[in-house]
Amino acid sequence: MSDKLAGFGLGMRRPHYRSYIDGTAPVDFIEVISENFMIAGGKPLDTLMKARRNYPLALHGVSMSIGSADGLRDDYLRELRRLVDLMEPAVVSDHLCWTRIDQFNSHDLLPLPYAEEALDLVCRNIDRAQEALGRRMLLENPSSYIAFPGAMTEWEFLAEMTRRTGCGLLLDVNNIYVSAVNHGFAASDYLVGIPMDAVGQIHLAGHVQGEHLLIDTHDQPVPDEVWALYRAATALAGPVPTMIERDDNIPELEALCAELDIARSIAAEQRIAA
Repeated sequence: MSDKLAGFGLGMRRPHYRSYIDGTAPVDFIEVISENFMIAGGKPLDTLMKARRNYPLALHGVSMSIGSADGLRDDYLRELRRLVDLMEPAVVSDHLCWTRIDQFNSHDLLPLPYAEEALDLVCRNIDRAQEALGRRMLLENPSSYIAFPGAMTEWEFLAEMTRRTGCGLLLDVNNIYVSAVNHGFAASDYLVGIPMDAVGQIHLAGHVQGEHLLIDTHDQPVPDEVWALYRAATALAGPVPTMIERDDNIPELEALCAELDIARSIAAEQRIAA
């Protein structure tokens, strides 16, 4: 089994653990939430170790808080490094956001102002994280519901962030769509502004319509609008490892794999067109 991340994968969620342990899930790789396995031992870690024998692995974090003004937590980096050394994942990623400050933890992925001061802070934190982990990270573009005044667009911020730190991007196509609708920018401008050579992985997911905004919920199938944006993204980026996130209202594995086949078909169309 190659440890390189390629092809089409799913987030490994509890209802489907047995298929991943047995190696019968028809996917090319798996992704898990890092924090769920940042423990010294026990059944969750044993489950992941068994699944890891069958599939290349991506670790996807939600608590690094790369945008925290008081820096990254030493204990968090140590625990994540221990998991990385144990599992040897193909990819380690987190989000361009902040979740905590001092002793306060929001447990939400909160947005940043896209300004030079925030960029300097984020780049310092990324440099520290990559040094502590001994590897390049991917950072995911957020979905957001408020926007701060800033000197640059989100895609300009991401482009400069990758240039300064050498990190890669986890391009969440659903997040682009959600934020574009919520804030009134063109998703096509976002895609053109992203350094596609830095994209190491793509996420797909579903969302719902809230009272005033789209809400990124990961509990619905990927909608047509996001598939269309994925088609545009792959036309620019070429073949990129792609996975579907489903965190609630989780269907049978067969239904998720059928949805993943849509991504396979779109990628195949792009290869033929190229």
